[in-house]
Amino acid sequence: MSRNAQLILYGLAIVAALLVSGWQPHDRATWLLEIFPVLIALPVIAMTRERFPLTPLLLFLICLHALVLIYGGAYSYARVPLGFWMQELLGTSRNPYDKVGHFMQGFVPALVAREIFVRGSYVTGRKMTAFLCICTVMAVSAWYELIEWAAAVAFGGGAEAFLGTQGDPWDTQSDMLFAFIGGSVALLLMSRIHDRQMARLSPR
Repeated sequence: MSRNAQLILYGLAIVAALLVSGWQPHDRATWLLEIFPVLIALPVIAMTRERFPLTPLLLFLICLHALVLIYGGAYSYARVPLGFWMQELLGTSRNPYDKVGHFMQGFVPALVAREIFVRGSYVTGRKMTAFLCICTVMAVSAWYELIEWAAAVAFGGGAEAFLGTQGDPWDTQSDMLFAFIGGSVALLLMSRIHDRQMARLSPR
């Protein structure tokens, strides 16, 4: 599949998911907050597609991450049906779907950072690249938690669905842990295929 065809396919899938999820979401404000990163990423990718085309692997993962966010936004994370199935399967005390979102919040940004660092020649050395990718993941996760805190201050109890804490006093810390795990797994499992795909792209 050509890069343009891939972009069109993923773009259509994301737009369709946005339309379906936004038809009658559980809570409109929560839905908007949850999908906001998608609304930022789509135009950025579209505007930079010629100057800095992304690898097929990264495009696929960004699309997958967007669908995870959209699905969670439609129901709010504590009410996602897939999460209830996971809760029953794993025997957890709460709907764990939000941890899927935070795992992806580490998995995908780690590879986004890696692609920028490597292709832009901003960092040399595999160990330093991996270290800075994890630092980027933790910075993204920390900023997201600060946004959640700001939402809680601004909206009070109305932000509960967006926060998705489900009564867990350590939700912030576990969210950041799952982002760290996601970023580490991405670097361990995807670095080789990522390197091969980056090597096929002509220098910019």
